[in-house]
Amino acid sequence: MNKLKIAIIQLTSSLDYKSNLEKIQKFISSAKGEGAQAIFLPECFYSLSNGKEPSPFLVNESNEHFENIRKLAVENNVYLIGGSVAYQSEAGVLNRALNFSPTGDLIGHYDKINLFSCDIKSKDGTRKKVDEGIIYTSGSTPKIIEVEGFKIGLAICFDLRFSNLLLHYFRNKVDILTFPAAFTVPTGRAHWHTMLRARAIEGQCYVLAAAQCGENHPNIRTFGHSLAVNPWGEVMGDAGENEGYIIAELSKEDLQEYRSRMNLDESVNY
Repeated sequence: MNKLKIAIIQLTSSLDYKSNLEKIQKFISSAKGEGAQAIFLPECFYSLSNGKEPSPFLVNESNEHFENIRKLAVENNVYLIGGSVAYQSEAGVLNRALNFSPTGDLIGHYDKINLFSCDIKSKDGTRKKVDEGIIYTSGSTPKIIEVEGFKIGLAICFDLRFSNLLLHYFRNKVDILTFPAAFTVPTGRAHWHTMLRARAIEGQCYVLAAAQCGENHPNIRTFGHSLAVNPWGEVMGDAGENEGYIIAELSKEDLQEYRSRMNLDESVNY
């Protein structure tokens, strides 16, 4: 397939997975009406905790929560890509991106390698400390999947800042990088647009970033501005600050045209 129409859904997920699922289903139905074949979801779309302890609704391949997510793909006949969940494994709780085909087959997963840790001083002098390591065990392995002929490199939120991981994807010539996220407001304002556009430019690939937005909990506010960026670094769609979705059409022909504009020779070792 030379073209792929995608939808990037932006949410204000809460702890309540049932409420989150209802909103997701509404947005998928609308996006399907506009021809979307693949749906990209944010980080922790299923249940977003308060950041101090894991969600009680942990996903596992043998439980109802896994099936609830799988049904979104099957009942809507869409690919479900990129969105992450709190996943219970033998190693601990993982921040895992699950990816489903329209028939409900799991087409690969990715466990967030770089867990978010920050200590930010706001303008009023207060400090905000966040450490995902309190909740999650980090992953260790990059993952590339294929959807309708498009190679997709999987990453999650804070991974955006780690060039070694992204270099792995660039060298494997992925067509798309996806960054489901729950960026904080201060870091989002400072870096979100700039870094996503830079990743598209240096990787000569599409970048799709589905984000959380608004007040998820009394102590958690997320930046929003889900983006679709083309390989030239141009923003194809920006979801702004509220819940909703954006539609973008990706083209293999356009991808090759962008790549032909500039030869990024990797044969030189420094």
